[in-house]
Amino acid sequence: MNKVIIPAALCAAALLFSACEKKGPMERAGEKVDETVRTIKNGGEKTTGDKISDAAEDVKHGAEKAADEVKK
Repeated sequence: MNKVIIPAALCAAALLFSACEKKGPMERAGEKVDETVRTIKNGGEKTTGDKISDAAEDVKHGAEKAADEVKK
């Protein structure tokens, strides 16, 4: 299990920190479609990588919101 989680977490962290610019609506829609297809292939359950990516996105959005609050 750790053989899957650790590399997935590292990849998610790398993507999180390397993505400097905001994603456009088409890119976000494409990612959502990709995630949905992976979920269907995984028997209706989100993959571990998708769960990690979702958590990373939540952290990113929380950090952006906190930064916006500090700027006010």
